[in-house]
Amino acid sequence: MPNYVVGHKIPDSDSICSAIALSYLKTTLGEPTVPARLGELSPETLYILDKFGFEQPELKLSYAGESLYIVDHSDRVQGPDDIDDATILGIIDHHKLGDITTNAPLECWIRPVGCTNTIIKMMYDFHGVEIPKDIAGAMMCAILSDTVIFKSPTCTTADIKCVEALAEIAGIDDPKEVGMDMFKVKSAVEGTPVRDLVLRDFKDFKMNGQLIGIGQLEVIDLAIFDDMKADLEADIAALKEEGGRHTVMLLLTDIMKEGSEVLVSSDDASIVESAYGVKLVDNKVWLDGVLSRKKQVVPPLQETFGA
Repeated sequence: MPNYVVGHKIPDSDSICSAIALSYLKTTLGEPTVPARLGELSPETLYILDKFGFEQPELKLSYAGESLYIVDHSDRVQGPDDIDDATILGIIDHHKLGDITTNAPLECWIRPVGCTNTIIKMMYDFHGVEIPKDIAGAMMCAILSDTVIFKSPTCTTADIKCVEALAEIAGIDDPKEVGMDMFKVKSAVEGTPVRDLVLRDFKDFKMNGQLIGIGQLEVIDLAIFDDMKADLEADIAALKEEGGRHTVMLLLTDIMKEGSEVLVSSDDASIVESAYGVKLVDNKVWLDGVLSRKKQVVPPLQETFGA
């Protein structure tokens, strides 16, 4: 029976490409491993898979009795619901250390870089395994996505060097051009149901016993949201109530202006104001220079909540 590799709920491109890349590496090293996913894929991820000729990983929600590698997260709330009944073989991640625990030793690669695929590139190098052209292309795209084409404060020299190396393997002359094509796909939101947009890149976090949901939509021009902003605000308020969340935030990130407008629905909006040193106006605020949920949004909010 093969092992599995799976990323977080509401998977993004890093989670999916990490699952594909790590499963190939492990299988090549003699450990049959299958990529899986915990949800439907975003248009950007579908674009990447189509560009490099991949099928979608298996949709698998239950892992009881299975052995698996966790990629791109280590928070229990973001993983499989029955994770306590699975055997975790390893965690590969670039976020803060979460609350997943194990009963046995595990392989653990956690690095302060911009993307999980950067770490997996290091794993290929460590084991001396050649990266196939198609996998290299997908990994490159995931890094460009997570680092916002190197604009995110999470981006490191390692991420840039990995993109350069992966682009060479994949035969791509201008990776930044590919990155812009991906963000154009992300920006095509017209006709998409509002709930699908809110959940396109959405993560739940536990902060001092409270459930906090934070979504993010990265586009090349915030004007595309002008006619739908009221609907987005209404939907995050509904999502907050439906999930028993204390707060739901939606970041509308303009990668060209390099900042985010944040829409907020909260039981106590003063916590959000205190976290970022701002005043909300009609439950929203512009945060200049804020591109990263991981580095610029979650840490100050978690500190303000007290855990």
